[in-house]
Amino acid sequence: MASYIIRRLLQAVPIIIGITLLTFFIMQLAPGNPMQTMINPKIPLSEMQKVQEELGFNKPVIYQYFNWLKEILQGNLGYTIKTGQPVTQLIMERLPATLLLTCTAFLLSFVIGIPLGVYSALHRNKTPDYVLTVVSLVGISIPSFFFGLGLIFLFALKLGWFPTSGMKTIGKDLTGIALFIDYARHIMLPAAVLALPTVAVVMRFTRSSLLEVFSLDFIRTAHAKGLSKRVVIFKHALRNALIPVITIFGLSIPFLFGGAYITEHIFNWPGMGSLGISAIVGREYPVIMALNLFTSILVLLGNLIADISYAWADPRIRYS
Repeated sequence: MASYIIRRLLQAVPIIIGITLLTFFIMQLAPGNPMQTMINPKIPLSEMQKVQEELGFNKPVIYQYFNWLKEILQGNLGYTIKTGQPVTQLIMERLPATLLLTCTAFLLSFVIGIPLGVYSALHRNKTPDYVLTVVSLVGISIPSFFFGLGLIFLFALKLGWFPTSGMKTIGKDLTGIALFIDYARHIMLPAAVLALPTVAVVMRFTRSSLLEVFSLDFIRTAHAKGLSKRVVIFKHALRNALIPVITIFGLSIPFLFGGAYITEHIFNWPGMGSLGISAIVGREYPVIMALNLFTSILVLLGNLIADISYAWADPRIRYS
């Protein structure tokens, strides 16, 4: 297993280099450039040209790329154009809030999606199965911004159960259980919006995979041996049915981070998603490139986690 992980990490190196190439040159194709963002009519043109030379914008594109890559390898993701704040510092300030939101949505997705998928499979072609099928299709189809605004209108404005935005109540010095409850009330709506599509996908994959496993010979053998229905389902069938779900497990990590852009913007959540939206609007090229690179690495990490998890779910899978 260790040699397999090392090989996968080595294979990821050229992929990451390719990602940096795409990230850099796609940003080169974007309209405008950082210098246009920095233009101030009060600054003389000669001074602007001097700044351009200092930043290397007058150098060939390939030189700019390798210079950017060298700085990344040294842990420097650049500086914001308008304020000069280090991008690494900016991301680290926003990362805890995004991790809290995405991890909560991640847990909700699988804690809710897998049991609903099992329940739907056990009631195949019955009313509960039809109801859950409709719910899953709605969950996959409904846009996150529409669902988020609907939850704000119903549960925040009409019922007053949850706050409309933010991560915690401003102006209150809360500690202990009160602080935990305040965080929970603020995170409930954005986590529900972020988790809904994944819950629907996990539920449908669990259902279809379980139905396929139910028809296999070893399940009939387990029933013939007199094992209880609960043991057959949860010890034998479900574990073998988790292979497709594990794939979703790995790929949902970057999906949740990507979905956080819209969700955090709707609920004014102070995370990386709202940072990405403000960077796009403000044409903060270094921030956009750093976030693209971060999300791409998450995709590679998610695939690696999924591949390693296969061996746990199915003992027949071995890495040599």
